[in-house]
Amino acid sequence: MNIQKYKGKTLSQLKETAVRHFHKFIRERDKQKPCVSCGNYTTLQAGHFYSAGNFPETRFNQDNVQGQCKKCNYFLSGNLLPYRTELIRRIGQDRFDKLELTNQMSKRSRFKWDRFYLIEIIEKYKALNKKT
Repeated sequence: MNIQKYKGKTLSQLKETAVRHFHKFIRERDKQKPCVSCGNYTTLQAGHFYSAGNFPETRFNQDNVQGQCKKCNYFLSGNLLPYRTELIRRIGQDRFDKLELTNQMSKRSRFKWDRFYLIEIIEKYKALNKKT
């Protein structure tokens, strides 16, 4: 990985780039699936079960992010009750419990973005997106 190409980028720019590549991956991964919350087949967004703003530790966790329609994601604030039910069905109870534990632990610590972590996310999802 050539991190030199990211030398002039701010943390904010790196995070924005990481989000773009990650969300593209989620939309591609789930394009044949219905909305995780309402079950409608439509254009999907990358909807977070645990909000990216309040839980940055799981912003790039694939278990935490599923294809979700704009109505559920934006206008229904995630439509979380049916999201939870379907998420457990999709990833299983054990992985859901691990996701919950990660977020409970994160409440006790202060999160700070790391340049190298963001670069790793960018490179990982840029490569995965090229394979599709």
